Amino acid sequence: MIAASRSWKAGTLSSVSPESPHRADVAFSDLAARQFEKLTAAQIHRLDRALVAISVRPDLGHPLRGGQLRDYRDDIDGVRVIYHVTALHTIVISGQSGCVAGQSLSAA
Repeated sequence: MIAASRSWKAGTLSSVSPESPHRADVAFSDLAARQFEKLTAAQIHRLDRALVAISVRPDLGHPLRGGQLRDYRDDIDGVRVIYHVTALHTIVISGQSGCVAGQSLSAA
């Protein structure tokens, strides 16, 4: 279930240019929202950059087994995001047991 109050708009922390390409809306599952609440400011900043990239190019993540979920990793910022794209092109951050959205890859 996705809580409407737990949605994220691209550029919440990043600057948004009028020339920017269309960005998909991003929402968090309940599990991902609980994980998000535990992140530090630095982790949120890194996650924000990853969400901007995913919202512009939802195909960036690699398909996981079964094909519905995608796995986006940014080795430079050390971010991993598990998500899926709905039919309406909303990005849903699913969260996953043992993996916190925005968690450092070295700790995952």
